[in-house]
Amino acid sequence: MLIQVCLFFYCKFLWRCLKFVMRKLTGRCELQRICYNTKPGASRTMKIETSLRDSKSKLLQTSVSVHPDAIEKTIDDIMELKKINPDINPQLGISLQACLLQIVGYRNLIADVEKLRRESYDSDNPQHEEMLLKLWKFLKPNTPLESRISKQWCEIGFQGDDPKTDFRGMGLLGLYNLQYFAERDAAAAQQVLSDSLHPKCSKFSKAEWEKKRMDKAIGYSFAIVGINITDLAYNLLVSGALKTHFYNIAPEAPTLSHFQQTFCYLMHEFHKFWIEEDPMDIMEFNRVREKFRKRIIKQLQNPDMALCPHFAASEGLINM
Repeated sequence: MLIQVCLFFYCKFLWRCLKFVMRKLTGRCELQRICYNTKPGASRTMKIETSLRDSKSKLLQTSVSVHPDAIEKTIDDIMELKKINPDINPQLGISLQACLLQIVGYRNLIADVEKLRRESYDSDNPQHEEMLLKLWKFLKPNTPLESRISKQWCEIGFQGDDPKTDFRGMGLLGLYNLQYFAERDAAAAQQVLSDSLHPKCSKFSKAEWEKKRMDKAIGYSFAIVGINITDLAYNLLVSGALKTHFYNIAPEAPTLSHFQQTFCYLMHEFHKFWIEEDPMDIMEFNRVREKFRKRIIKQLQNPDMALCPHFAASEGLINM
């Protein structure tokens, strides 16, 4: 343990020495070198974020958590601290601003998502009830809901007569995501729901899936899986794994809509993955989900990665 601690401080000392030497040789600070030598997107923003967090300057350390309205002032302070003339280096301020908007935005997005996750579904709240009823309407537009408490909820993948009990794990976040998918890309959501109930009748990649014994394919509970995929998206966000994706697709601050679009993508991809895995029964769900999670994480380890859109709800997801 002592050796590891000593090695850490030794490497840190060497790194600071290297930075000092590079500044003397190039006449540019580390922030300048990153902005001028690294293309826009996750590669640049993540390097800027690391540089700021690891700096011995309190100003640079705290710059990753300032209020969005204070970003311009923070950049001016950084330029002054580093003795960089903004008139001679105009592009640096623009690049730093874009990076800080993404960094601060990601932090704020986590707070927004966490707030929804912590808010419990309340059947006495008219807004909550309205969202739930809209979810039914979007998924089953031609089938009226007979009553608020009904076995019909099982038709869209809830476990019992009252869906509110299924939202305990992810709170309102699960409902927000499911409604977003069902509303913004109704055709795809309805098709995935239909496939989850009757996978042998699936219309997605039918030629390929016919080879996987579709007559014996196992379905799943659409809503419950949606809440489970919400949990996956949440953990990818909080762990920082989604930084690669968001820093590549959001020119400025990533928003809740970006997160919900990512959820739509994950739902769509998990559905295809489930069919491809051809599980023997629903008891294999955890195995399939974990394998899917590892695949997504591996993709996100590529600094150029942006989770690609496959349907209308995600048409705005474009690599910078």
